[in-house]
Amino acid sequence: MSQFSTEDEAQLQCLLRELLKSAKDRISGAPSVECAEEILLHLEETDKNFHNYEFVKYLREYVESSLGAVIEEQTESLTRGDGHAVGSGQDTLVHAVTKNTRESTQYKQMMQTLKQTMMVVVESLINKFEEDQQKKEEMHRKSQREQSSSHYIDNCSDSDSSFNQSYAFIKHEQLQVIAEKLDPSRPLEVRWDALQSLCYAPPSDVLSCESWTVLRRNLSAALSDPDISDKVLCFFAKTFSSSPLNVTKDVYTSIVKSLEAHFLYHKLSFPSGSTGIDANRPDIARLLKQMRLMNDFQKEVTTFWIRHPEKYMEEIIEATLSLLSLHSELGADKSLEPIHLISLLDIKATWFKKWMHGYYSRTVVLRLLEKKYKTLIVNALQQCIYYHDSCDSVRDDTLEISHGLEHQQIGTAQRTLYVSKELEYIYFVHSLCVLGRLVMYTNGRKLFPIKVKKRRDPVTLTDLVVILINIMYQHPKPSGGETAHTDSLSPTSLVMEVLRTLCDRTECAEESLYQIPVIETLLAPIISLLKGKLIGGLGDIMGSDWDVALKWPWPKLNSLESALTHTADTLARIATTERGLSLLLYDRNLVSAEGESISAAHVIVQFTQRLLAEELPVFSELEISPAVSGAFLFVCRQMYNTCEGMQVLRPYRLHESIAKAWRKTSSLSERVPTPVPGAPPALAAQEPQNVVAWEEMLLDNLLNFSATPKGLLLLQQTGAINECVTYMFSRFTKKLQVSRCEKFGYGVMVTQVAATAPGIVALQSSVNLLSSPHAVWELLGRRTLPNNTEYNLREMATSVLDLMDRLIIVNSDAKIHSLFNYEQSHTFGLRLLSILCCNLDTFLLLESQFNVSELLLQDQRANVTEPPSGEGEFIIDGLSVERSHILVRIGAVGGPSERRLPPRALQKGNDPYPWPMVSTYPLPKYYILDPPKTLRNKQESEISAFLASCKETERDSSWMEDCRRQFCKIMVARSHTLTGYVLADLLERVVLHLSSSSVDCFFPPAEYKGDVNESFLFLGGVGWGLVMDHSVKSRSLSSVEQLGVEISLRYGKFLRLLRDDSEPDLCLLLKHCQEFLSQQRINVTSDLYSLTQVAAYFQGGYPGHDWFASTVFLLMHGDVGRSLSLLLRFSRLLPSAFLWPPRLHGSVNLPTEIAQSGIHPIYSCTAHYVEMLLKAEVPLVFSAFRMSGFTPSQICIQWLGQCFWNYLDWSEICHYVATCIIMGPDYQVYICVAALRHMQQEILKHTQTQDLQVFLKEEPIHSFRVSNYLEYMEGLERNYRSVVLSDMRSILARSN
Repeated sequence: MSQFSTEDEAQLQCLLRELLKSAKDRISGAPSVECAEEILLHLEETDKNFHNYEFVKYLREYVESSLGAVIEEQTESLTRGDGHAVGSGQDTLVHAVTKNTRESTQYKQMMQTLKQTMMVVVESLINKFEEDQQKKEEMHRKSQREQSSSHYIDNCSDSDSSFNQSYAFIKHEQLQVIAEKLDPSRPLEVRWDALQSLCYAPPSDVLSCESWTVLRRNLSAALSDPDISDKVLCFFAKTFSSSPLNVTKDVYTSIVKSLEAHFLYHKLSFPSGSTGIDANRPDIARLLKQMRLMNDFQKEVTTFWIRHPEKYMEEIIEATLSLLSLHSELGADKSLEPIHLISLLDIKATWFKKWMHGYYSRTVVLRLLEKKYKTLIVNALQQCIYYHDSCDSVRDDTLEISHGLEHQQIGTAQRTLYVSKELEYIYFVHSLCVLGRLVMYTNGRKLFPIKVKKRRDPVTLTDLVVILINIMYQHPKPSGGETAHTDSLSPTSLVMEVLRTLCDRTECAEESLYQIPVIETLLAPIISLLKGKLIGGLGDIMGSDWDVALKWPWPKLNSLESALTHTADTLARIATTERGLSLLLYDRNLVSAEGESISAAHVIVQFTQRLLAEELPVFSELEISPAVSGAFLFVCRQMYNTCEGMQVLRPYRLHESIAKAWRKTSSLSERVPTPVPGAPPALAAQEPQNVVAWEEMLLDNLLNFSATPKGLLLLQQTGAINECVTYMFSRFTKKLQVSRCEKFGYGVMVTQVAATAPGIVALQSSVNLLSSPHAVWELLGRRTLPNNTEYNLREMATSVLDLMDRLIIVNSDAKIHSLFNYEQSHTFGLRLLSILCCNLDTFLLLESQFNVSELLLQDQRANVTEPPSGEGEFIIDGLSVERSHILVRIGAVGGPSERRLPPRALQKGNDPYPWPMVSTYPLPKYYILDPPKTLRNKQESEISAFLASCKETERDSSWMEDCRRQFCKIMVARSHTLTGYVLADLLERVVLHLSSSSVDCFFPPAEYKGDVNESFLFLGGVGWGLVMDHSVKSRSLSSVEQLGVEISLRYGKFLRLLRDDSEPDLCLLLKHCQEFLSQQRINVTSDLYSLTQVAAYFQGGYPGHDWFASTVFLLMHGDVGRSLSLLLRFSRLLPSAFLWPPRLHGSVNLPTEIAQSGIHPIYSCTAHYVEMLLKAEVPLVFSAFRMSGFTPSQICIQWLGQCFWNYLDWSEICHYVATCIIMGPDYQVYICVAALRHMQQEILKHTQTQDLQVFLKEEPIHSFRVSNYLEYMEGLERNYRSVVLSDMRSILARSN
């Protein structure tokens, strides 16, 4: 097939036309002819249907028929190797065949024929196209006079495809002629023909021609001609869709300047009364079309103007602001302005929001607003003020207008008439959206204050927020009805959108929302209701005459509920930030219902309690839904789930009010309503659903008391902790969010709850956590392992005891075979055991019940090779390394510089584990470091000299202050000298002095006779009566206490503080302490194992070892007489309540509800204030705890419960005890905060690695010195002592 026939040419024309039609979408977007050519040349690469086109198939058949024989001949020749073999420079046979074929005569002849034929085909297509164009122009001339101005949305959108009208390539000379024909002096027909030709030309050719300046000027003039303006807009729309910014900005500014000139020289009157503007009126329709095209470009240009020079963007922005700043005076001759039309088209100011979104454009907008076009913002603010002032006259119409606008658009099928009230409201909405976006940014807020008319003082940012809140009050969105969820253009919805945006930005909220006038405005209706009257936008009803109040029209009564709900929502968002919470809690500039100055928090909690109790008269008449109460409960919750908020709200006992409301609602939800014949099913089911939802809301708010240690104590006292934990677990398993303001889930609350005995009991049926020794006692105390003879592989552990049995105490083949992967599972169990044993009391329990150390030693001895003769060698694996680590951890006692723990990781090389493997006790000496040396030189004489010199003045009131100054001085300068007998003497003298003062004695006097040196110890006169010696002698220590004694003796001997025969003395001291404290305990009625059954097991009633008594015994170098004397005198002082955990366990000195709660004051008071101070003083550490789901209180009660044993060196433990006794019990809080501050970098690091809890429990506090932080703690004392120390005193039933 070497030649094409006439039929072939005709077929090629059809096939080529179809190909071009298929590719028209790609070609239409090309900015130039060259680009269109490139698109067609690379069509095979970009079009997946390329090989399916009939034109391509036709060409393929033609090539095969022309070159098929040549290709076969070349292939056969090259494969046969007859002199034409493939050379070394050719890679494949295909390449060789292709090369030879392209060099053949047949190929050249085919290409020549194909080119000639295609030239003929293309020329025929062009001729046919020109004929079609002439026919179209003739048709347009006939119909041009008959065209009417259609609505602005029909044909001017830039979304129309510019390829729908074919392009005709045009020369520059032709464009010059068109430009001349468009001159305003030319006849209409001439200009119409010129525009028609221009619309068929590629915009890129038009905009790049030399006549563009003249052409642009004439096109701008044509925009004002109603006969041809639509055609100009069509051309501009195509230009916007296919041209770069440097070109389209000229077109845009032409439209804007044309509009500006029109509004300057053709005043349009603003409709008044019932008259309006008709969008179908020719002049209005023309303006709306231009405005709409302009607005569409405004919203799209932000996606690409950053890729161009800033001058282009600035020209566009300045032209826009200049147009929209046109404004006439308010009055009878008020004019219709550009801002009214842009508001009509873009009611929520989407264009402004997009321009303000990016920093690139926002900077220019704000600079121009500040320097040249501030009138635009002034007008917007004036419109909001005007609307606010005229609310009374338009209140009844606003809902109808906003609802109508929500569902109506301008268009041929929609209403097109807008009366003056609607235009004013539309302008108000647009203005509010502009201002709301403006105040989000720093430079936007700098535009305030703004001077407006009819106001003496400039309007500040705070004034604006107050105005918006008042608008919300006057026009609240209805809480029910069909418009409740759709009317987004109501004033309330718009104002709340702005307020929520402000709340979400910290800096913005601090400048605008966190101001006294704003809080006063938000609380005005609440204070008024508390006083028994309504004010302001809620009806302007003053006084306490409820008969008058209840004569409101019904819509206004609905408004009250909605207004209160939105007020609560705003207050809750304010309370979620540090600055906002502080403002609500501490700024006492509000006047309560009783007339006193109080903070906002007090007003809110009082109002909330009145809501829950249904004690407000207006609510009994109106039947306000529980949603209002729930909204204000949520505000309170944002406060009481923080430590500082709990301090402020605790006196109101809000937890009791919530619990009472919950019990009442719970009883209602249990009642199944009797079906009523004929009642609608939906209506019958709605009320029970509402009751259940309200019950869950109350439980949820009760649950959030557990976010703080003190709050958890209050939750436990309500008796609803089990129900709250069940509710929490149901949400936790569903991975539901805690609330809209909480980011870190239920981790913190779960940890807080699990750290206490009652909490772990509540959690036991849901989740299993081991967070404190008291929690372990509840889960494992006096329980035996199942030790079954066989285990099902599918049998899962359902309790902590099962977990111990299956993964930790793996002491039988049945347990080993029940695990899918024994080594991994048992390693996990051993890691868990290691963490548990970090708490000394937990270790004592596990050791006494399960003998874990002997089991570990047996497994170690069994983990050796079996050589033919001699002893085997240790098998180094993950299990043996972990067991060895645990054995060292539980076998050696001491701080970071007193013992050495083996690592868990193996080393590279021939000796992967060079550390001694433990398989028997005592431990290898490698793990026991040298004990600290006690200095005995003249430096010790300084404190000794002070004690000797003040014997005569010891009873003076100033002696204690002198002692504190001397103590601080020595601690800062030579803290290492405060050890040994010097420190013992100092503590003895201090305790004696304090216990001799009625002012410093906190607990009631007591008398105690013991068996120590046959002495009679009388403490404060009349007390508890005599205790016979045989009572002490008849006491016996439990196995747990005996193990604690062994550990204490081991540590004391290591420190060279005790003799080898000190065991009987320490046992005697512990028995005396038990006897003394048992006389001050109450009979507890509780389900807690640690409060009831433990008392039978531990004769002293305290679960665990008395680590503080052991510490005092070591301090006194094993002198049981001095130790007991110090402890008995110390028991009268307030520090004993916090340093000596057994002192207040079930004590008669505590309120009964606290004594029976099982929650120690160390947790509810000390740990509470540690969290509170940590949040204020070391926020990074506090945030790290929150993100990890771990709480500072959990690690603090572990440190304090065992008196920092294994976490600090002995010298620092002594300094901790001395500091808290001499400086005050609140220093216990400050030392914990200082320790966590000291560990800040490590805490942040392990938060990132997600092992913070394991790190804090297993690792000692390296390099921490109490003396190094004494100055820091003195600063904390100055700031917080008044709060911390007063609360420490208030926790007891009897306080001086």
